[in-house]
Amino acid sequence: MVPKILISMGLFNDAIEFARSRAEVDLHTGQDPLPKSALMARLRDKDGLICQITDAIDDEVLGAAPRLRVVANVAVGYNNIDVPAAHRRGIVVTNTPDVLTDTTADFAWALLMATARRVVEADKYVRAGQWHRWEFLRLLGSDVHGKTLGVIGFGRIGRAVARRALGFDMRVLYQDTVRADAPTERELRATFVDMATLLHEADFVTLHSLLTTETRHLIDAAALRAMKKTAYLINAARGPIVDEAALVRALTERWIAGAGLDVFEEEPHVHPGLLGLDNVVLAPHIASASDATRHKMATLAVENCLAVLDGKPPLTPVR
Repeated sequence: MVPKILISMGLFNDAIEFARSRAEVDLHTGQDPLPKSALMARLRDKDGLICQITDAIDDEVLGAAPRLRVVANVAVGYNNIDVPAAHRRGIVVTNTPDVLTDTTADFAWALLMATARRVVEADKYVRAGQWHRWEFLRLLGSDVHGKTLGVIGFGRIGRAVARRALGFDMRVLYQDTVRADAPTERELRATFVDMATLLHEADFVTLHSLLTTETRHLIDAAALRAMKKTAYLINAARGPIVDEAALVRALTERWIAGAGLDVFEEEPHVHPGLLGLDNVVLAPHIASASDATRHKMATLAVENCLAVLDGKPPLTPVR
């Protein structure tokens, strides 16, 4: 019997055709995510689901799909999926790590540089016709080279971000639940420290943790007050790691110098207090959004789904 797959949001045509070569595909072509009731209805006779982070796959959704064997998330994060509930039901969950590591690290650095050197402010200044002459004190930013980078979450992406810091001759501090091995620390010239030390000493704090119960609002008012007044916060991980209301206050009252955000607490809603601030750079969750990387993510998700439906181990399972 040919397996049935639901693809919950649009992908590249080549990835869709790859899935169709081995399965019967039900493709949702709308611009918005399927409402929960519609998602449950379309999953009732499906063996596989290829979904995205905008889809909430909770226990109720999983319970409505008695034939479901695999949920393949087109993302490295999987906080949109109730993984324990899936595993209880014998459903395999997969994600797409590795293929987006360098692209995401590149974008974290794009946010860092744009924030430190006030690139977005400068762009607005020129477009508004305000630039009439070169001025010695206009749009002064912060240097990046030679500064201290604090990396919270030292997995694949965190390490890739740290590797790029070598070119800027930066001191790298990191915090993670598990310390890296000595060769990795030597290679990246990275020092394991506690959270208090990292927040107190870093000129740039960049977040690369998974979203868990422990990391939700990890960066709260107390953490922001612990940072240097000249420091910058970069978040290209998950929005709820940062208490957005506290961040608005920190930026408004200048507890810190600035922030660069690709993710938000309640996407696509952005805290209105952020929108009028010049010392924050805002992006619509595009850290992995290069053409090549998004193709790799889509293909890997399809490969994971088809592998499970063929009775084979997935390439990148979520444990």
